[in-house]
Amino acid sequence: MAAVQEYDCIVIGAGVQGSFTAHQLAKNNKNTLLLEQFILPHTRGSSHGQTRIIRKAYEQNIYTHMMEECYKLWAQLETDAGVQLYRQTGLLLMGPQNNHSYKQFKKNLQNNKVPMVLLNNDIFSQQIPYMNLPDGYEALVDLTAGVLYADRAIKAVQEQFQKLGGVIRDKEMVTDIKPGPVVTVSTSACVYRTKSIVITAGPWANKLLTHTGLQLPLQVVKINVCYWKEKVPSLYSLKQGFPCFILTEGEDSNHDIYGLPSNEYPGLVKLTPDHHFVLDCHPSYSNIVIGAGFSGHGFKFGPVIGKTLCELSLGQVPSYDLSPFRIRRFQAMSKSAL
Repeated sequence: MAAVQEYDCIVIGAGVQGSFTAHQLAKNNKNTLLLEQFILPHTRGSSHGQTRIIRKAYEQNIYTHMMEECYKLWAQLETDAGVQLYRQTGLLLMGPQNNHSYKQFKKNLQNNKVPMVLLNNDIFSQQIPYMNLPDGYEALVDLTAGVLYADRAIKAVQEQFQKLGGVIRDKEMVTDIKPGPVVTVSTSACVYRTKSIVITAGPWANKLLTHTGLQLPLQVVKINVCYWKEKVPSLYSLKQGFPCFILTEGEDSNHDIYGLPSNEYPGLVKLTPDHHFVLDCHPSYSNIVIGAGFSGHGFKFGPVIGKTLCELSLGQVPSYDLSPFRIRRFQAMSKSAL
């Protein structure tokens, strides 16, 4: 075992949230270590793959508000890294006219003055002739939405972190965390001491939190990702201008179903089904910060989540109202269930 090493901050988990958090800490001149249990890059977490949707279309105002800054920070990373990370495609949102979820999407976009287009049946059939809008359904397009190149983005932010002097150590599993004014983190290869840690370990968050005497009501969920073969080659491709899309929950599904145009596998279109994040300090140790529960829609928020977790780690006032994301909400939920 090597000698104990010291850092200002340690981030555990090098997915999109951890990588952006480490990057923000390094930008704040903190000597930062980013730990990852697997060899990078890997496909074991939630940040791998070629594409993700980026959008302002949300039912909740807080997410749309956060996405305003996200777009600016993604653009800044593109400039700094000199690589394209985003492609605007628009987002086609469909749902039953009287569906609560669809109406909230629409209301929130209008209230926030997000550029959008409402599509009636006639316009829909003209603009998107290869899709059918069922009777009783409405559709709109979030014009700001598009595709993020996920693997490329992870690589870019990690490289920027390293340019700022940040250290990445992969294939190092954390085996113990000893809380205190100075936190001791033991891994399969070394022992580290730090003033602050940030845990962004995805499905492994509760396993790490066990060492700190905390467990969160997190549930690891398998999300089905399907690739549908195009009957007509390239009809649903980025090159043909096919948008990302969301079908809100309705009679046929208890979940929103969302998809992306064919890109990562030519001739195949990606589909999957979509709760609030956890962004908070440990209730007993203010120098242990937690980012978890991204529920399959957190990738696009990476830059702002990284900024927020950095602010919490540095003891700064967060840029956003984090009440929807605080750990104490689980206590309120438990009491209301009694």
